[in-house]
Amino acid sequence: MTIEQIFQDKTIKAKGKVSAIGEWLINAELPLEELLSYAEKQKASDKATCIEAVEYATKKTPGIADESLLIYVTKALKDKEARVQWESAKVIGNIAKLFPDQLDKAIQNLIPNATQNGTVVRWATAYALAEIVKLKTDYNKKLIPIIEALCEKEEDNGVKKKYLDALKKVKK
Repeated sequence: MTIEQIFQDKTIKAKGKVSAIGEWLINAELPLEELLSYAEKQKASDKATCIEAVEYATKKTPGIADESLLIYVTKALKDKEARVQWESAKVIGNIAKLFPDQLDKAIQNLIPNATQNGTVVRWATAYALAEIVKLKTDYNKKLIPIIEALCEKEEDNGVKKKYLDALKKVKK
């Protein structure tokens, strides 16, 4: 079965598509570049599903990520589609530890999403920023005050908890 066939098959639910494609990535049956290239040409919902499959795969096996994936999801944080933004943020959270010195642009693109209306976008952004802060890199000089300010303003407890847990870990 190909990526096109999976997306055309209406009997496969969204989560089924995500796990099937994610497993292909994990088992090296589908090159990451091929999926990202496919995603670029799709409508927003299918693009988001492709990125969600990458999120599924990088959660289980972060090592499948390469620098081109980091660049791709960093750029996708600016997408108009909220689901593309939150799935991209989750991928960054999953792979940040592999690129501790290459997160400047990702941080720049995450920060505006931290104050969006959508709770899911803010939660995923908080997850990514929390994972970056936990790396205890030089970014923290700039990032910790920003996260503390975001935490002050955040009204959703789930989002706030992501920030507070990360701050606890770095301030030990």
